[in-house]
Amino acid sequence: MHMFSLYKTLFPSLLVICGLFSSPLYAHDRGEALYTQNCAICHGTDGMGGMGAQLASQTFLESASTQYLKQTIRLGRPGRIMPSFYWMPERDIEAIISFIDRWRKTPARTWPGSTINGDATAGKNLFISHCASCHGKQAGGGKGTGMHFSRPTNLPVTAPALNNQGLLNAMPDHMLRHMIQQKRVNSLMPSADQLGLNTRQVNNIVSYIRGFQQKDLKKQPLYDEEPASLIVDSPYSFEETISNIKRSITGSNFVHIRDQALTEGFNVEPLKGSRQSIIYFCNFNFLYEALKIDPRVGMFLPCRITVIENNGAVQMMSINPKHLSQLFNNSELDESCDKMHDVYSNIMEDASL
Repeated sequence: MHMFSLYKTLFPSLLVICGLFSSPLYAHDRGEALYTQNCAICHGTDGMGGMGAQLASQTFLESASTQYLKQTIRLGRPGRIMPSFYWMPERDIEAIISFIDRWRKTPARTWPGSTINGDATAGKNLFISHCASCHGKQAGGGKGTGMHFSRPTNLPVTAPALNNQGLLNAMPDHMLRHMIQQKRVNSLMPSADQLGLNTRQVNNIVSYIRGFQQKDLKKQPLYDEEPASLIVDSPYSFEETISNIKRSITGSNFVHIRDQALTEGFNVEPLKGSRQSIIYFCNFNFLYEALKIDPRVGMFLPCRITVIENNGAVQMMSINPKHLSQLFNNSELDESCDKMHDVYSNIMEDASL
């Protein structure tokens, strides 16, 4: 979800195209428009999944309460592909849920808020025997974000992280038990009956999984606290600034890849008194390690700095990885984004000395 906002930050030229999807021509109401903009890229326009889960699956909808959907959208799944929509107004979340409800064949279920009392120690042993092969010994799910470098989108998503704080704070005990007991269509997960587990044993597993929950989640910073771009004035000419950036790139252990006019590929006339050039560079070891954490980081790699001259004034600018990192809801990736922020800042500052 929320890749649309990332596209807006990275590729302003796509606004006209992407804006079509929120127009009355393509969206019957606000809920559908919001779903298209924020959810469809992972969950599919028809809700049948891809990188994300199948929201239109009746076995999913039969168990997903309105409160569960609301909390899932609000909290996301930290460290996984599902971001947090902590910034989204409540009315917009409700509109998205109303659109998802169109796929239901039965009304949304309401789950009891009561706790299921089981033997967590016995549940741990059962979990290791029956669940850990897919969900991991510590319930951490499939390795990584659940999104891979290359995976056919019609395959089931990676086994979810059951120790994930977003999931545990969205899913009540009775829903968790139901999810273990049932067999979901288009899922590799067997039902409790197929695993030979009775209700008491499932209760024990639920109690074990619940033990991973932390009630107090770290509050997310406001999305707009970090500017979307880094901009530095250059005291040098357009050509000198580009030369300085390339020198600084090499000094920072990055490789200069190529230069490209900002308007390359667009049928537009250059503005009079204005020049623009994009300088691409990369550190391939850093790139590969960042992609292993979360392949979505590839959307703003390789690194690039844009140099613009407008009536004699020269500026250098880049995206702000700290701003973009807030979209990913992945604390492990934050470190890479912080490092990229420092790389951009240091190169541009060095080039302006």
